Amino acid sequence: MSQGNFNIDLSSYKEELGNRNHPFHEIVESITQMAKELGEMEQMRQDFISNVSHEIQSPLTSISGFAHALKNDHLSHEERKQYLQIIEMESIRLSKLSENLLKLTSLESAHPPFQPKTYRLDQQLRRVILSMEPQWRNKDLEMDVSLNKMTIHADEDLMDQVWINLIHNSIKFTPNNGKITVKTVKKDTDTIEVIIKDTGIGMTKEVQMRIFERFYKADPSRNRSKGGSGLGLSIVKKIIEMHKGDIQVKSSPKEGTKMKVILPIQIQS
Repeated sequence: MSQGNFNIDLSSYKEELGNRNHPFHEIVESITQMAKELGEMEQMRQDFISNVSHEIQSPLTSISGFAHALKNDHLSHEERKQYLQIIEMESIRLSKLSENLLKLTSLESAHPPFQPKTYRLDQQLRRVILSMEPQWRNKDLEMDVSLNKMTIHADEDLMDQVWINLIHNSIKFTPNNGKITVKTVKKDTDTIEVIIKDTGIGMTKEVQMRIFERFYKADPSRNRSKGGSGLGLSIVKKIIEMHKGDIQVKSSPKEGTKMKVILPIQIQS
């Protein structure tokens, strides 16, 4: 195990011990369980490194390829402009990936940034929606916004990331002339719900079960063309968990998606 081999088989020792009440039986069980968990963690680490490498390599390959193509003196003005736009787009995607990785690492550190304060949730949501107006107006989306006056105790900067990610996804995957609904509901004296619903392309049950995994993409080619890295919803889930809340998804293909964020009004220490 000290050399990284976690495929430990102690079954023969368990047979020799026989009686489960033997003092060494519990030690053998503990070592077996520890080896299994360490193996799973190592696999997760390797998968994470592999995914990061893949995500970084893709834009770097595009940037390198189109930069090389620009050396051709016979390119037309339009071709040169197109290649430069692709390089710019891929550079932005690489920067966003780096930013999200740093954000996720920060949130999962021993002392993540967390500075809750009391503020108006309805004002925050309205500000985020207005800041994204060029995106939803460009697709002629109807925004049905119903925000009751609500005060919440949370980290406003982190919750900005939640609403930006969720509303951005709704805009991204809702066709032109669609509709996005954002509303707040106070369930009781201690809990509120924020519902973000769209008339977009929707998701299968299988996809819904995995959307909060790091780097998971239901359609890698589609998300890549739209600049996604598969980290946004992982960050969203982590932030909501830090606030002792929950996020639920309900969706069907071609019937849209409803995201429900459940938060305590006051975070319990």
